[in-house]
Amino acid sequence: MAYKINDSCISCGTCEGECPVEAISAGDSQFVIDADSCIDCGACSAVCPVSAIEA
Repeated sequence: MAYKINDSCISCGTCEGECPVEAISAGDSQFVIDADSCIDCGACSAVCPVSAIEA
């Protein structure tokens, strides 16, 4: 199951650079993860300063 970014996201962009498959991009109000591209590696979750990314 792909990781998801919840409403705690502060749009800092830290996660975007950590994704090895470029599945994270800036959305309208916060960053989003493309579920079809996500490989469930957890790299994004590990660097999120507000723990907004969950499996």
